Amino acid sequence: MALLDDVSEIQDTHALTRQRFERTSFMGDSTLPPVKLEGLPPGPGWPALVETIALFRYRHRFHLWLRNKYGPTFTVNLMPGGRPLVLFTRPEDIKEIFAGDPEVFHAGKGNAILGPIMGEHSLLLQDSSQHKRARKLLMPAFNGHALRDYRDLVIDLARDEVAHWPTGRTFESLPRMNTLTLEVILRVVFGVTDEDRLAALRPCVNATVDVNPIVLLAWGYPQLQKVGPWKKVVDNQHALDELMYAEIRDRRTAPDLATRTDVLSRLIREGQDSTDPADRLSDMELRDQLVTLLLAGHETTATALAWALYELGRNPDLMSRAQEAADSSDGDGDAWLDAVMKESLRLHPVIPMVVRTLMKPTTVGGFDLPVGTTVGPSIIVTHSADNYERAEEFDPTRFLGHNPPTNTWIPFGGGARRCIGAGFAAMEGVAILREVLKVKNVHTDHEDRPRVRNITSVPDQGARIKVTPR
Repeated sequence: MALLDDVSEIQDTHALTRQRFERTSFMGDSTLPPVKLEGLPPGPGWPALVETIALFRYRHRFHLWLRNKYGPTFTVNLMPGGRPLVLFTRPEDIKEIFAGDPEVFHAGKGNAILGPIMGEHSLLLQDSSQHKRARKLLMPAFNGHALRDYRDLVIDLARDEVAHWPTGRTFESLPRMNTLTLEVILRVVFGVTDEDRLAALRPCVNATVDVNPIVLLAWGYPQLQKVGPWKKVVDNQHALDELMYAEIRDRRTAPDLATRTDVLSRLIREGQDSTDPADRLSDMELRDQLVTLLLAGHETTATALAWALYELGRNPDLMSRAQEAADSSDGDGDAWLDAVMKESLRLHPVIPMVVRTLMKPTTVGGFDLPVGTTVGPSIIVTHSADNYERAEEFDPTRFLGHNPPTNTWIPFGGGARRCIGAGFAAMEGVAILREVLKVKNVHTDHEDRPRVRNITSVPDQGARIKVTPR
């Protein structure tokens, strides 16, 4: 499969990228009125810049400090424009947010910082009828039958990756898991098999995942896009879009499209027989949804897996139980490994919060909030001692045979906007853990803690482990 080399097509692709940059930014919604802090739940009252830095850079301590100082509901004043963010931590309040009217609780505006990368058609940036339509078109690619089709390829990729791990020497598991989950995205989701295109995509995808939120915060100033880190992002997005549009065009005419099982091929086939354009995804929509799946499903799953191995390696009893589960061929084994992944996501949240912007005055948790207020649960606090006994301990049995109380475990959000890839992430995590633990003993002899990496949190030392053959 040749890389795109038609000059006119490249120029058209570049025009689409420039158009996306022009139409998306993190400068706020000018149609929403400014929100005054008076009458909102308590908060520090510091300058918006200081609170924004604290929330992004020191989130693990800041969320808990806010909870301890101001109670279960608190307000943070954010850049740009000083728009307040009200964070909730009680399950009953979180339920109100997740069950709220989608016409009132808009998620797209709260995720606007990702607009220049994900694009305006992204499921995370759409609201109301647009979101409902996109979710309907995407859902068939993530149902139970589709997940079973993906599983064998995930297993093959995991088996090959683990075979290349060093033996008896400490190494960082996070980069290895990032490499593996990236390959899953490229082959299982994007469906790319051509080695030349894979080689070209990998650095572009890694650079996209590494985009710093500080870069995106200033995206509303076009002059910055010509210098420094902003220019690097622009150049990388042009390169990535060129490759992705080429893959989409090639796939639409692929002779084996009808039998391919990857996510992209399934999305292209969806609505193919309909005469109504609303029943299928355009090339631009496909590009935006694929990048969304990439950003939402690559580093998050890799981080959860790295933390899971790190925690198992610290506890010989849990390691032994997990290896028994990996060796098992029945559903109980999968249930135990699934519990390990869930506990990893509870104890080490990858995403700190999920947010909604109010389009009408609304009462949440007993507070009357004006239009334009952004609200959401703090995942960091919700997963902590407020709702779990011995919350600092890694204990997968919390998730065996029962689920935790509703809205106390929310790594994938909730309600009508719960992450569409949650089932895929669970399948992928269990399959990869099984392949590791079937052939390796895992030992952890280094302490680690979370570190902020862009919008996610990752192990500061890379979740260093040592493996030996079983």
